[in-house]
Amino acid sequence: MFKKILVPLDGSELSVKILPQVEDLAKKYQADITLITLGHLASAAGALEGSLEVLKDATAHEKKISEKFLEKTANSLKEKGLTVAWVYEEAMPAHGIVAYAEKRKMDLIAIATHGKGEFAWVLGSVAEKVLSHATVPVLLFRVMEFKAPALKAEWFMGS
Repeated sequence: MFKKILVPLDGSELSVKILPQVEDLAKKYQADITLITLGHLASAAGALEGSLEVLKDATAHEKKISEKFLEKTANSLKEKGLTVAWVYEEAMPAHGIVAYAEKRKMDLIAIATHGKGEFAWVLGSVAEKVLSHATVPVLLFRVMEFKAPALKAEWFMGS
């Protein structure tokens, strides 16, 4: 059923919370996993002010950090006996994910939703855009992390 699973990751702790579900699917269907991160500083250059050199440095830094993250994440999955590849591309995230899935004929896009509160209702999210435009099935996994505001956390802890 699913032989090629695309997993978009943004480098956050929340985005990788989908990996246990992806592991289960990959094992069940003997599927290959491709992890993808989309850098978008260069593609958003028109909205940024500053020198071209600063933009190039920031883009290179983003790419280096993302590739280290992808490699580390892929290696941890490979240690579990899974077939995993990773890719870093420059593109606006939602568009890049959908385009990559179509181009590489992926069978499933598995993506975590971050629950960004009220602003997500107005602005939309990458996951929502992928769901709306993908031509392959999309597995959404809602991940949220609750952290009490610092003052309340201190109050509850007796500080």
